[in-house]
Amino acid sequence: MQKKNILIGLIFGILSAGFAKAQTDNKEQLVVPLSSPGKPFSLTMNILNGSIKLSGYDGKDIIIDIAPGEVRNKNEEETVNGMHKISRGGEVDITAEEKNNTVEVNAGNAKKTVILKIPQEAVKLKLGTVNEGSIYVENVNGELEITNVNGAITAKGISGSVVANTVNGNVIVTFKSIKPDAPMAFTTLNGDVDVTFPGDAKANVKLKSDRGEIFTDFNMAIDQAKPKVTKSSEDNMYRLNVEDWVYGKINGGGPDMMLKNMNGNIYVRKSK
Repeated sequence: MQKKNILIGLIFGILSAGFAKAQTDNKEQLVVPLSSPGKPFSLTMNILNGSIKLSGYDGKDIIIDIAPGEVRNKNEEETVNGMHKISRGGEVDITAEEKNNTVEVNAGNAKKTVILKIPQEAVKLKLGTVNEGSIYVENVNGELEITNVNGAITAKGISGSVVANTVNGNVIVTFKSIKPDAPMAFTTLNGDVDVTFPGDAKANVKLKSDRGEIFTDFNMAIDQAKPKVTKSSEDNMYRLNVEDWVYGKINGGGPDMMLKNMNGNIYVRKSK
């Protein structure tokens, strides 16, 4: 039997036929059913402007909400050179396509917070935003790939693996459990990297903070080898590269974990 291929779109109050819509005072909602409820699925979502907030819940459908806009004073009058504003713009156009338990959500230039609830079955999750927003994920089981540019990444109550990268913002991740054979990476340019692993986690860690400090409460075995120095020359130009990473093992070692930033501290924490 051919699997269903469902496309939904929301432009504030407009919803294509075939999908459930629930409307509250300041919010529109899309409900996306999976082809095979209760089985592993994948979800991809990328937006240009705005935030993403995603959480796992005890349900079978994917639920997508748009956070209400800010409340303005009714008496507030906005003018530009004597001209009165008669619209605020900021249209939100969201589409979601589901086929064979693979879901792709696009929100374009949202400039708002897109809120998702997903089933707690194993998920391959890819989330990304660029401007004017952060990404927050909680209570999810699976493989997470999260990217941002101008905002923070926070993931809490995660079971599985995470690759998280941003440019301007903190990266904060807290695990319930980790996938025993999955390599992970946590990086930012300007911000702290703060990762909490279960106390029995096994890992080979590779750490580097160019202008910050590195802290841990694990009894980490540190490799005391000298920094790796590479010399090369080409066309009478000489290059010296010093790779000053900190290498260590947690609980005897395991999959590779990289934590890196330039401006900020790195924290490798043990869950209490």
